[in-house]
Amino acid sequence: MASNLQMTPQLEQIHGEIRDIFRALANGFQKLDKIKDSNRQSNQLEDLTGKMRDCKRLIKEFDREIKDEGSRNSEEMNKQLNDEKQSMIKELNSYVALRKTYMNTIGNKKLELFDMGAGTSEPTAEDNVRLASEMSNQELVNAGMKTMDETDQAIERSKQVVHQTIEVGTQTAATLKGQTEQMGRIGNELDSIQFSIKKASQLVKEIGRQVATDKCIMLFLFLIVCGVIAIIVVKIVNPNNKDIRDIPGLAPPVPTRRLLYVRTGELFV
Repeated sequence: MASNLQMTPQLEQIHGEIRDIFRALANGFQKLDKIKDSNRQSNQLEDLTGKMRDCKRLIKEFDREIKDEGSRNSEEMNKQLNDEKQSMIKELNSYVALRKTYMNTIGNKKLELFDMGAGTSEPTAEDNVRLASEMSNQELVNAGMKTMDETDQAIERSKQVVHQTIEVGTQTAATLKGQTEQMGRIGNELDSIQFSIKKASQLVKEIGRQVATDKCIMLFLFLIVCGVIAIIVVKIVNPNNKDIRDIPGLAPPVPTRRLLYVRTGELFV
């Protein structure tokens, strides 16, 4: 019926992509029967799950385009487009049921994207196929849309977790960078302190040598002053001592002077 529909270029592109995915799913499930290794089967089933996720997204885009073009299309055209959408949802649900069959066979519990919520009993693959065949198109559409909404919510939650993880990693990296820079500054300050300590030690040694030199000079001067004082004392006590030379610049001792007087009646000649 899809070949007789008059679609817009956008709808034709989306419809073609969906059909390409359906062909890839059909070929993928055929190859899955030929794979004997359980790990390879799990990887193949995971790849097919990704294709079903892309198909679900395209069907939602197809539905949005139908609604956007609904006012410009005839009622009959809108009915045919909706029937085609329901047919694609039904076909996607059949692959979902087939996927569950292989999951029960393989025992892989990592790919629970299209399964029912936790705490509910999971029906068998035969029950899924039977129920899908007994459901009307509208029920299939509702079930498919509900499943796709649940999948979108799970994906959004995963995106939020990834986003939060990235933010925490960014903050941690920034903190580590700041701490690294701070440690670098502390290392530079320690080098400066060590250099200052070395300079201070050298300065103390120089001051110590200078103080020792000054002490020697002061002691020598003190001895000289003591010697000069001793000579002066000896010279004053014993001025007739010829063994002691006169100190340059020091006046010789004053000789003893006698006072001459004239007695009464005596005349100088």
